[in-house]
Amino acid sequence: MSVAKISEISCSSSKSFSAAVEKGIKRASNTLQNITGAWVKEMKVDVENGEISAYRVTMKVTFVLKD
Repeated sequence: MSVAKISEISCSSSKSFSAAVEKGIKRASNTLQNITGAWVKEMKVDVENGEISAYRVTMKVTFVLKD
């Protein structure tokens, strides 16, 4: 029987939401093992002078615990 845990993380990118998700998963995989998926909970943009300056995501990352 497997047991999974969920960790909530936030990440940002100056390029896009998908780049922010990829960056967050890549960073999380440095610390967490056996990542099986992620749920994007929230998306937000920062705006400066009428232009988007950052794409931000908050996501819940699921990983399976080792026995």
